[in-house]
Amino acid sequence: MSETCVLVLDAEPLPRLDRLAGRARVRHADARTLKDQLPYADVLLAWDFLSDAVRLAWPGEGPRPRWVHTPSAGVDRLLPELDDGRGTVVTNARGIFDRPIAEYVVGLVLAMAKDFHGTWELQRQRRWRHRETFRLSGSRATVVGSGPIGREIGRALLALGVRIDLVGRTARDSDAEFGRVHSIDALPVLVPDADWVVCVAPLTAESAGMFDAEMFARMKRTAHFVNVGRGQHVVEDDLVDALLAHRIKGAALDVLEEEPLPTTSRLWDVPGLLISPHMSGDTVGWRDDLAEQFLDNFDRWEAGEPLVNVVDKRLGYVPTAPREPAPGA
Repeated sequence: MSETCVLVLDAEPLPRLDRLAGRARVRHADARTLKDQLPYADVLLAWDFLSDAVRLAWPGEGPRPRWVHTPSAGVDRLLPELDDGRGTVVTNARGIFDRPIAEYVVGLVLAMAKDFHGTWELQRQRRWRHRETFRLSGSRATVVGSGPIGREIGRALLALGVRIDLVGRTARDSDAEFGRVHSIDALPVLVPDADWVVCVAPLTAESAGMFDAEMFARMKRTAHFVNVGRGQHVVEDDLVDALLAHRIKGAALDVLEEEPLPTTSRLWDVPGLLISPHMSGDTVGWRDDLAEQFLDNFDRWEAGEPLVNVVDKRLGYVPTAPREPAPGA
């Protein structure tokens, strides 16, 4: 049996793949050289998961890797080109970012509820001004995205006494943790009662642009919106208009339609909007965790065992209960 070739789409710092020594031939590519090397690879590790290089290089003649792994939760930079009938298995980093992103969202919610920004600004001005802040216990959050990250966000907010309406692709009337899961069609009915609207949905054709002027108009004037899903979920001009018109109280975006956000963007200066550079899931040591996850799956690949975190390429995410595990080799 020939030695397995693992092709890495590079990004700095490179992944630690020492465990592959003597087991696989590791080659490296960048966006310029990826297309020429794809026919010779058995496995592709898209380490630069913010690049569109895989999607752009995939079409063409010749063999393609049997397995592609992206060290990210979203796979929108790979699909739909990889859903081309060649039988390539796609896996993602499901499980790595759940708790860090939940902690980040809770931090944002607490900061907005307790007006930490206002406190810091008043301190900077040496002004002593007493205010009343928002009580989290008893408030209501609509969490859009019922996968592992969305559920972890729901658990973390539940611990603070927040009531949760969890929204998924399809409705489920019985859920052990949240009572029920609402369908995405119910979102317009849920957001008028929400104090917090949190988007962590996968990006699909149906979810793109779902937070638009109409959706923001349905929210409370005291509501806050948080997006840790994908920038394309939000019509950014509509969000800006809603904030400037005080149709909602505030918002936080960790993901944006264009990243990095240009210095000329008006988003930087919108009152009530907090912007962070796509960092909600990135904690100290996260890259090593991602590399270990890939290596553990490679062990399964090499042994001919089913891979974990197999993406349903039609849905664009890992189903909660996959129909059949994909073969490792």
